[in-house]
Amino acid sequence: MAGRYEQWYLNRVDAVVVPSDPTRDHLRELGIDTTIETVPNGVDTDRFGPVDDAEQAAFRERHGLPDGPLVGYTGRHGYEKELDAILDVAPDIDATVVFGGDGPARETLEARAADLDADVRFLGFVDRAELPTFYATLDVFAFPSPVETQGLVALEANVCGTPVVGVNDGALAETIADDETGYHYERGDTDGFRTGIERALAKRERLREACLDRRDDVAMERAVDALADVYQSVL
Repeated sequence: MAGRYEQWYLNRVDAVVVPSDPTRDHLRELGIDTTIETVPNGVDTDRFGPVDDAEQAAFRERHGLPDGPLVGYTGRHGYEKELDAILDVAPDIDATVVFGGDGPARETLEARAADLDADVRFLGFVDRAELPTFYATLDVFAFPSPVETQGLVALEANVCGTPVVGVNDGALAETIADDETGYHYERGDTDGFRTGIERALAKRERLREACLDRRDDVAMERAVDALADVYQSVL
């Protein structure tokens, strides 16, 4: 019933705005035939950006994180996000794995992590004021979720200078620019995920510069301008 109402409603508006082409394609498959415009969500680049070494060191100290490479994720711990994929590769990468956030899958993830030969830390909820430092302190942001409409946290990580290794599925297929802002791997390919993380760790500094060079491309101001153009087109 809800799906039929949504179809009825969306087909009666002048335009539908979505944050990614895969989301647009999904709506087409559901029978939405009105105009659909893709306007990616912008990132607040005044809030999210690079953080100096001293602040990163203080973040590690506050949360008991060791020196050395960090690979992590923050966001909702939902089963649909397939975060188990991060634990699949954790024993085979030379890094501490850090989870920020919370959700229904957290208890299961923590139980499994306890049995792994890997250093895996769960920080719980990370205050929004600390998120830029969390992103910037990571060497790689790991993002296996195939259900994102855009994957805004990937862009937040990028504008803080952190490359993302994510699944080549859903919105992340276009959010990540291979060998610029991170790497893709195919869903279910554990070896590919591990290889992507290892490549990102090895090329961390070059990828960091590429991520920072693209900050203006994903800034909120650009998204607002694009949205204004959509409104203007239907007046």
